[in-house]
Order: sequence, then C-alpha cells, then structure tokens
Amino acid sequence: MYDLEEQEQIDALKGWWKENRRSVFTAVLVGGLVAAGIYGWRYYQHAEAEQAAMLYDTLEKAARSGETKKVKDLAVQLTQHYASTAYSPMGALVAARVSYEAGDARQAEEQLRFALEHARDDESTSAVRLRLAGLLLDSKRFDEGLKLLDLPHPEAFHALYSERRGDILAAQGKAAEARSAYKLALDKLTAGSDYRMVVQLKLDSLGGQ
Repeated sequence: MYDLEEQEQIDALKGWWKENRRSVFTAVLVGGLVAAGIYGWRYYQHAEAEQAAMLYDTLEKAARSGETKKVKDLAVQLTQHYASTAYSPMGALVAARVSYEAGDARQAEEQLRFALEHARDDESTSAVRLRLAGLLLDSKRFDEGLKLLDLPHPEAFHALYSERRGDILAAQGKAAEARSAYKLALDKLTAGSDYRMVVQLKLDSLGGQ
C-alpha cells in the first residue's frame, strides 16, 4: 500500500511538472534577471559615486587655488552627470561660494538652488537655506529671504536663522523687530560661544533697548 501511494505521488508530480515546467523556467529566468539587474545597478551606483568623489576632490582643490573657471566647469559636470550622488550638492555649494566671491551672484544663486533641491537631509537643507537667505539679503529681496527663514529647521540652526532674520529686518529699517531677532539668537547661543560677540555687536549697532 505504501509503495502504491508513493508511486501515485510521483506520477502526480510528473504530471504537474509537465504542465508547469515552462512557468517554472520563466520564473527562474526572471528571478535571475532581477538579481543581475540589482547587482548591476549597485555596481553602477558605486562606480558613479567614486567618479563623483574624484570630481569633487578636484573641484575643492581648484577652489582653494582660486581657479574660478575650473570650479565652474567641474560643478557643471557634477550637477549634470552625477546629480544623483551626494557630491553634486556639495560641489554646488563650493561653486556657489566661488561664484559669489567672483561677483557672479546670479550664478551663485543657481548653484545654491540646485544644492537646495538635491540636499539629502534636514541639516544640509537648512544650511543651504541660510546661505541662500544671505544672498537674497544682498540682492535686497528681503521677503524671499524671510520666507526661507520661516521654513522648519533643526534646533541647532535656531540661533543662525534668528541672526539672519535680524540682518534682513535691519536692512529693511525695522530696528525693533531686528533687535528682537538678535536677542533671540543670543538666547539660543551657548554662553561660551565666541559667536555671541558678533551677534551682540549687531544688536548694539541698532541702539535702543
């Protein structure tokens, strides 16, 4: 009886295999292709990140050497061909500083906005917004700058954001509001911070109480 049952199971398995072997082969093939695709994509990402890292390193060296055109060209390569890597917004930030120092505020703003769009975490986003708000202050686009500073940001940025808000308000002639912003910045700075002196000087320059 046991042998008969076993033979029946074998015959059933053979029948199932005959009917479903094509589906099984297809599933195995698809699984293999998916695995190969995942491996290939990871390899591509790794290789792309390495190339972007080398470009970024060259860009930083060019920035330290004052090679403005080279920085610009390398930044274009990073932002156009390696936008998906972490090095593209980092390169854009360096390029923005170089462009600003070279007197090209328009280019600096474009690079900062790229960095903002491609920032990968709250800290990076907040840092770029702070720089962009400073650039908008210089170009007297006060309302745009204040809107950026109104956006949520980590607590570590409260003092810097309040100070920048004070800068914009002071430039608008809103001394009382600027004083409040600077006082808030001082409240957020630790007692031993060397930066307190900078903010205090700005506050003192406004006069009043």
